[in-house]
Amino acid sequence: MFPQSVVDFYAANQELLWLTTLFVDLGFTVLLYRLFGKAGLQVAIAVAILLANLQGPKLTVIFGLQTSLGVIFYSSIFFATDMLSENYGKAAANKAVRMGFAVSVIVLVMLSLALLYLPSDKPGTAAFSASVHDAFATIVNFTPRFIFGSLLAYYISQHFDVWAFHKIKSVTGDRWLWLRNNLSPMSSQVVDTVIYSLVTWWGIVDLETALALGAAKYLFKVVIAMIDTVFLYWARHMHRLRQGAAQTAG
Repeated sequence: MFPQSVVDFYAANQELLWLTTLFVDLGFTVLLYRLFGKAGLQVAIAVAILLANLQGPKLTVIFGLQTSLGVIFYSSIFFATDMLSENYGKAAANKAVRMGFAVSVIVLVMLSLALLYLPSDKPGTAAFSASVHDAFATIVNFTPRFIFGSLLAYYISQHFDVWAFHKIKSVTGDRWLWLRNNLSPMSSQVVDTVIYSLVTWWGIVDLETALALGAAKYLFKVVIAMIDTVFLYWARHMHRLRQGAAQTAG
């Protein structure tokens, strides 16, 4: 998909690739919100949870720490949920959490059904079909455990995040968006990371490695929460402009 020069550049600069991916992911979330409003955020959550589950098994090393690629996409779910909480309220955020949960279950069932289909054995395509099937099987066979772990962690931590966000907002009012955008994810991500690491990784790797992966994942999530604060202020500004335009038109 990318020119070889780009591939070579990012192969030598993995940390920059991580930052690029993060900014692109958050940018797409804001773009979906700008184009489609509340529905765009709901779509962003569904897309992020799909990407996080499908790419969760891929491990990489960033800043010397081994982590799952899915951490970027999963963290953006908290960002989108906080945007919903800030602009549309607790009920809208919790509804999006339940929608994301339903999407994960549907994907798990449909991917499992797809794997039951045998690859084509027709001359000329048999080798290609078998290689694609094997690659697909590697991801899908890994997916149920990762989805179960992420579903459990997602459902508990996301509801906690929404609760914490509004609890802080009840104290601070409309001020200090940066505070609730950082404190609520940081606390809920502890819950998410512990559940996900133990359910998903422990057994595939030893407990020490599972906890190390979880600690690295949490560190990245904290950094992401701080970075996405800028995007959250941007999204709130767009929301207020949209409200002002609607009142003027009305």
